[in-house]
Amino acid sequence: MRLDKFLKVSRIIKRRTVAKEYVDKGHVLLNDKIAKASSIVNVDDVITISLKDKQSRYKILNIFEYATEEKAKTMFLEIK
Repeated sequence: MRLDKFLKVSRIIKRRTVAKEYVDKGHVLLNDKIAKASSIVNVDDVITISLKDKQSRYKILNIFEYATEEKAKTMFLEIK
């Protein structure tokens, strides 16, 4: 699945266009490398999102094409 779609389906970012914008501006890393919106994500990949002074890291646990709110919560684990 594409990175921008994963961010939207998992509800880490609410809209795919916003996810693509963050990725295009270099705010998103995939496995500690600068990512593209079209980068393919896999289970066990780590996504890092940096905005201003805040940095969030997520480990991918599941990938679903479509997900309810409850199912979306099982797609990732936030790494503290």
